[in-house]
Amino acid sequence: MKTTTLGRTGLEVSRLALGGLFVSKIGGALEQSKAAVRRAIELGVNYIDTAPGYANSEEVLGKCLEGNRAPLVLSTKLGGRPQPFEPQNPDHLRQSIEESLRLLGRDVIDILMIHEPDRPGQYDWWTDKLAYDGPVLEVIDEYKKKGIVRFAGLGGTTAHHLALLCDTGKFDVVLTAFNYSILFREAALEVIPVARKHEMGIVSGSPLQQGALARRYDEQVATGCRWMSDARRAQFRMLYELLDELDMPMAELALRFVLSNEDINAVLMGARSVEEVELNVAASERGPLSDDVLARLKEIHTLVPFRPFEEPFGLPMTHEPTDRPGQAR
Repeated sequence: MKTTTLGRTGLEVSRLALGGLFVSKIGGALEQSKAAVRRAIELGVNYIDTAPGYANSEEVLGKCLEGNRAPLVLSTKLGGRPQPFEPQNPDHLRQSIEESLRLLGRDVIDILMIHEPDRPGQYDWWTDKLAYDGPVLEVIDEYKKKGIVRFAGLGGTTAHHLALLCDTGKFDVVLTAFNYSILFREAALEVIPVARKHEMGIVSGSPLQQGALARRYDEQVATGCRWMSDARRAQFRMLYELLDELDMPMAELALRFVLSNEDINAVLMGARSVEEVELNVAASERGPLSDDVLARLKEIHTLVPFRPFEEPFGLPMTHEPTDRPGQAR
């Protein structure tokens, strides 16, 4: 397993990492999650990311890691508990951290991220919305001084606002999700360059767009998905034609595309089973894509360089969306 240094943290992390969303009741039974996590560690994955907002992921990971002695890097997030959660209430912030420690069975959190710091409609973290100041930073600093939190991070989904937060220089790591994949590259415009300027660790989430790039959906692209624009439909057709030429699974192409960007330190796979872990690790070990394939993918991307406002955030390939146009869930 290839490793790299996570920015200025100095932490050595596997380039292929494990995202914790589906290592929870969302992804399957506890024994399935245990087997997936342990297999990932056996194959060299040493970085795992989770959050209180990922169902019971922290609790499941705590059980999966019982008795594990492998040197791991674990990140979790603030937000979502206790209920109701007040992002500017220091007691609520402390409760969230203490509960994460308890559930994960850890004495130290390697990276504590502020969850969705760039979407004020979800969490109103900041007392000063221009300087990005608030109790959350004070509480993180408090736990860093105690040695309980090692590094501070950001976990968000926007392309411009997240870059502004990175540019404060207050954070060590950024997790950018949904913004860097075969289809979407907004993070490359601002988030990644700004994070590099500050020597932050850069983690990429949702390389498979939570399923839209996990496999082929030929029938849906041909006749379904009423939400899909003609340009997006043409883009998927071109992408599938390239897959035919390469004789490569969709998930492998999508994962290796993100891993081909050396600016990204770690890529989170959303594997929920031993089989998915093994497939993702095998794909990563095949290395970066060739320059010719990357050039073809760039050509495909330019068909729809930015997300249409009416396109649903999650690209639902098997059902009609229930969210409003342009709404990020």
